[in-house]
Amino acid sequence: MSHRLYSAFKFAIPLLVLLLIWEFSIQFFQVNARVFPSIESVFKAGLEAVNDGSLVKHIAASLGRVAVGTLIAIVVSIPLGVAMGLNPIVSDFLSPLFRFFSVLAGIAWIPIATLWFGYGFGAITFVIFNAVFFVVTYNTLLGVASIPMPLRNAAASLGANGWTLLTQVILPGALPNIVTGIRTGLGFAWRGLIAAEMIATNVGLGYMLFLARDFYKTEVIVLGMIIIGLIWLAIDRLILAPVERATIERWGMVRRA
Repeated sequence: MSHRLYSAFKFAIPLLVLLLIWEFSIQFFQVNARVFPSIESVFKAGLEAVNDGSLVKHIAASLGRVAVGTLIAIVVSIPLGVAMGLNPIVSDFLSPLFRFFSVLAGIAWIPIATLWFGYGFGAITFVIFNAVFFVVTYNTLLGVASIPMPLRNAAASLGANGWTLLTQVILPGALPNIVTGIRTGLGFAWRGLIAAEMIATNVGLGYMLFLARDFYKTEVIVLGMIIIGLIWLAIDRLILAPVERATIERWGMVRRA
């Protein structure tokens, strides 16, 4: 327990220092509120957004889009990554396409996504799907390729059929890479989400930032940036990092200390 408290405190120190620098800079340089807001004005904007229900609405919309887009990407990318890792023909055929489209993943798809799906849930989900899909597929491919052939041959010699080999050797061996890919892909998903919401919807954290810009509400812009950062920190530190660590300890090359 004390170790966790120390880790949390150590993690929070840079954030506290940033707050102190922020407040000092605003007071010392007398920064105009239109250029950058004070901590007090951001706090008041947060209270107002909570009281009128708009903040909860924006957060719920963004989280729902990320969840759906990421889930679809995971369902599609893991089987494809396994197929590429097991079959050289599939890998050789798809690898050039992946190299080409991986550069375009995420934000670059926003214009054509709005043409295909219109403005709203479909377009944003498609952008998130693209942001996650290539990362998870590639990491799954790496995970499968990293499993030694002697291990696969040993399992086959002990009577493991195709399904048993897949579920007992291939997927467990690739799981650390898969989880790492999901963690990385979710980071890209949030970036794509915010960019897409600025253009393709009328609700969400990205839209909140875009709307606040039109009315010179820098306190709302900074509030949105803080909320986005805190949500990602919570997801990453409380869910993704523990899952990745447990997966590596269970199936990877390290042991729990």
